[in-house]
Amino acid sequence: MSKKEKGGINISVKSFITAIVVIFVLMVASYLLTIFVPGGQYARIPDADGNMIIDIAKGFSYTDGGIPFWKWILSPMLVLGASGNTTLIAVIAFLLVIGGIFTSLDKCGLMKYMLEKTVKRFGAVRYRLMAVIMLFFMALGAMIGSFEECVPLVPIVVALAINLGWDALTGIAMSLLAVGCGFASGVCNPFTVGVAQQLAGLPMFSGAWLRMLSFVLIYALLFIFVRLYAKKIEKPISDSHLKTISDTDPKKDKALRCFLIILGFGILLVLSSGFITVLQDYTMIIVAVMFLAAGIVSTLVSGMSGKDLGKTSWSGVVSILPAVLMILMASSIKYTLEEAQVLDTILHKAVGLAETMPGWSVILFIYLIVLVMNFFIPSGSAKAFMLIPLIVPMAQIFGISTQLCVVAFACGDGFSNVFYPTNPALLISLGLADTSYGKWFKFSWKFQVLNLILTSAILLFGLAVGY
Repeated sequence: MSKKEKGGINISVKSFITAIVVIFVLMVASYLLTIFVPGGQYARIPDADGNMIIDIAKGFSYTDGGIPFWKWILSPMLVLGASGNTTLIAVIAFLLVIGGIFTSLDKCGLMKYMLEKTVKRFGAVRYRLMAVIMLFFMALGAMIGSFEECVPLVPIVVALAINLGWDALTGIAMSLLAVGCGFASGVCNPFTVGVAQQLAGLPMFSGAWLRMLSFVLIYALLFIFVRLYAKKIEKPISDSHLKTISDTDPKKDKALRCFLIILGFGILLVLSSGFITVLQDYTMIIVAVMFLAAGIVSTLVSGMSGKDLGKTSWSGVVSILPAVLMILMASSIKYTLEEAQVLDTILHKAVGLAETMPGWSVILFIYLIVLVMNFFIPSGSAKAFMLIPLIVPMAQIFGISTQLCVVAFACGDGFSNVFYPTNPALLISLGLADTSYGKWFKFSWKFQVLNLILTSAILLFGLAVGY
């Protein structure tokens, strides 16, 4: 029996140590960059909505850079007081809610009951179920830009994958990796394509045909990759095992219906954010509140007392605290580079390098710029405000359309979110799945390479047909 089945959500010591070591090495590397890379900044002006974007006319200038050693040491704590820290605090609060509720669901037996019913219903057609689950998660990323909001569902899919005879890696790939793929295809992702097109002066979600083609091709690649892996490690689900699954429990059935109805209502609200723009800034809050409500109601309906609910929820919050430290350390890398004012310098050097390249390769270089900057700035909309004013004029100089530039931006932002250890959602999900970053790297790097080849080919195809 897996650790997930024994005691709800816990972050293993091995996974925690692996992640901490990787992140600390990156922290040291970021500090060394502040020593050897001079400080610099682009002039910025507010756009019509008050967002700060780069002023191309005034351009770039060098400034005094660097960061004091003491500030670097304390950066995991100082990042909480930095400008724009609201999202970071929301992610941490979001994670604590997940930890508390999942532990309660596990203790009252509702998680085990839900998984058993699913295995009994779909065990004979598990690969069809895999295809549907991956399509669902990809659609969430591509259509409404959900990413962090999907984290509460990752442990459920991981536990389901294990019960269906696969492993935790399969479950993470079916959920979080699929979301990242959808996010990158960006069919009508408001946080990448939407913001980027607005900044570039294009109609919202225009030129969707190439992004829809990307979605189909990427989905096919993802399903084939995960299915081949699952086939290698799968365990058969015997008829005798299905017969041992517990009979129907009316009380748990009622609790499960409550959980799915409340959580489903929250997902519908998130889906509607694609049309009701005022909801887009609150999707994470909506998911957290609805998940909290679903967990409390369903556990009480299942027969757990309010006192036991409080105790188990608190133990779940405590068990998830190591993930908070990982998130703060990962977030401190961007903080360090911003405080030392070297991010703009790196970007300025990259833009200058593009001028020496052949025209056809510039679109791939733009893709590379976004991939590199995504390591330091996981937020898609924040990257858009930083990069679009620079990469769009660069593309136009070489006769590359603005639409294709937006596709390159979306691709560069999405896939690496589920590969870079600086992304909080990835760290949380790996911790909840009791999977070390090293193990995930070994599993996913091949897919990342294949995906990089595929998306590069799509960009070159777009260039060839004049997209």
